[in-house]
Amino acid sequence: MAAPAHHPETAAERLIARSITATWLLWLIGGLYIAGPVIGWALTGMVVVALYLGRKNIAAIPATIWLWHAGMAAMLLILWAGHANFALGTAQTIKSSIGWAKGWALIALFPMAGAVLDIRLPVIARAVCRLSMWTLLMLPLFLAAPFVGLPEMLYVSPLKAVGGPGPEYFATILYTIEPGAGTPRWQFFAPWSPAAGMVAVVYVFLAAQERDLFWKAIGIFGFLAVAVLSQSRLALVAMVALVPIVWAVARVDRAAVWFIAAPVLLLVGLFASDLVSFVDQLMSDFSSARADSSRVRAALGRIAMDRWENEAFWFGHGIVESGPHLVEYMPIGSHHSWYGLLFVKGLAGALALAVPLAVTVAVLLWRARLGALHRTALSMILILVLYSFGENLEILAYLYWPALIVIGRALAFRNAPPDDDPAFAEDTGDDVPDTLTAPPGETARASSL
Repeated sequence: MAAPAHHPETAAERLIARSITATWLLWLIGGLYIAGPVIGWALTGMVVVALYLGRKNIAAIPATIWLWHAGMAAMLLILWAGHANFALGTAQTIKSSIGWAKGWALIALFPMAGAVLDIRLPVIARAVCRLSMWTLLMLPLFLAAPFVGLPEMLYVSPLKAVGGPGPEYFATILYTIEPGAGTPRWQFFAPWSPAAGMVAVVYVFLAAQERDLFWKAIGIFGFLAVAVLSQSRLALVAMVALVPIVWAVARVDRAAVWFIAAPVLLLVGLFASDLVSFVDQLMSDFSSARADSSRVRAALGRIAMDRWENEAFWFGHGIVESGPHLVEYMPIGSHHSWYGLLFVKGLAGALALAVPLAVTVAVLLWRARLGALHRTALSMILILVLYSFGENLEILAYLYWPALIVIGRALAFRNAPPDDDPAFAEDTGDDVPDTLTAPPGETARASSL
């Protein structure tokens, strides 16, 4: 009798499923920031072994995956150029290179693992749902903590000694108090609340691919609660905006979608001016909902742009610098991947992310109609695009890495994989084996993208 689709069958699947399920345990010991890079490089070792032993065909790795590797490798070369331009010294260059290996490198390594190794979407979905179950069980503790006198932060793990961006990545924090409002806000296992919102959005979309209705409900409800309690405005926008976008794109070749879209587009045209005013009001309300935060973000962006243009146009400043008192001494370019890239790595760094990101979005938009895997991957890449304007993607890769694996797996299939949603595969007629596995006596056909 065949094992259930969600049951891990390979070493890579077991590592991923157990790591996701153990998220809270890793949080308790302050090991999440360490675990992400370790998992990424361990999966890379498995990829190298599989290619070396001939179990997988290197010629069939999609060009988009190589584009990600080229972009993230360019990040390292650009980093070195920035350090040389500002004479930051050998010690600082080595430290920053290690930071690259724990950040930007992961954004290429995890998609490669997803493309080469046999990591199925149902395995990831069930692991996310199990994590959601533990989250729901711990939720009463987090909700009660600020009202029963428990401290905001319990402790900072000794693992901080390995080095990282700050103590918040190794801290066990139950809640924080919103400045000005005096109300509690929760960040769960993330370093800050908006990051928890980002991870919650990723995990809601992954949990939605669970086939067992009980586990699906557990998965979605648990991370919806995380998204709401994180009080992240961007998380709520992502939830509302991405569901209809992915649904429509996945069915763009169906007549019913166009019949629905036609009157909607007509109404948009008739009431365009009113809609523009409505959107402007929404954006104003969005900013004023947390006015101090919006003010600091805007100031950080202006400082980053001004110093980038005038001081380090091509290769950036090489390292992150703290801003003035105006922005509460927060790092210049933080809370925004593009401002951060322009300040630290210049125009070359921004292009190194923009090009593979744009190509991946285009490929997955085209393939979204093929099945559940491609629809989910499209939602993952759109979440990254959206959050690139509110977070620094590289610094949170250790948390949202399951999204990168799903993206890589989708890029490896020009048709629906055999473990995809059976109903959708039947409907489209797409059900083909992994193009990365070379059949006996025959070379696997390379995927163009």
